[in-house]
Amino acid sequence: MKAPKTLIVYYSRTGNTKAVAELIQQEVGGDLAQIETKTSRPSNYRAEVEQNAREQEQSVKPALKSNLPDLKQYDRIFIGSPTWNMALPQAVVSFMANNDFAGKTVIPFNTNGGYGVGSVFTQIKQGTSGARVLKGFSIKGGEEINGILLAIKGNRRVTVSKEIRTWLTSINQQQ
Repeated sequence: MKAPKTLIVYYSRTGNTKAVAELIQQEVGGDLAQIETKTSRPSNYRAEVEQNAREQEQSVKPALKSNLPDLKQYDRIFIGSPTWNMALPQAVVSFMANNDFAGKTVIPFNTNGGYGVGSVFTQIKQGTSGARVLKGFSIKGGEEINGILLAIKGNRRVTVSKEIRTWLTSINQQQ
């Protein structure tokens, strides 16, 4: 059986979701791509939270940089995102709205500040119509509100790597 062509796409503010994406790539191979908005996001945490809340309330889909690969060449797509206001950042909503996921296998993953996945996995399932969506992976990352940014490093990165390997085995998606 041919190995699926894999894309791991993620959105990350402080590096935790990126760290998880890199750990997934170490386990399954594939291409890594970051979702980025055309317009810079606020660097101030409070300003970012306020802007994101307005975008979510108004269903704003920010324009994305066009550096993402064409999804047609991929069979399996991991989509990674932090939880913001218990939901997806609108940049990820834009990514899903701009792509066709029919016939793909989509595998969500998430980092959060300790409050859990919120509606992130439900939104990914709804936003990737026509895809087979597998059980997602969620892990606590940093707590930016408390000044803890990149938390998935050092020994914590090793622990998260083991948890990712266990998750991938449970959903039969090892390399």
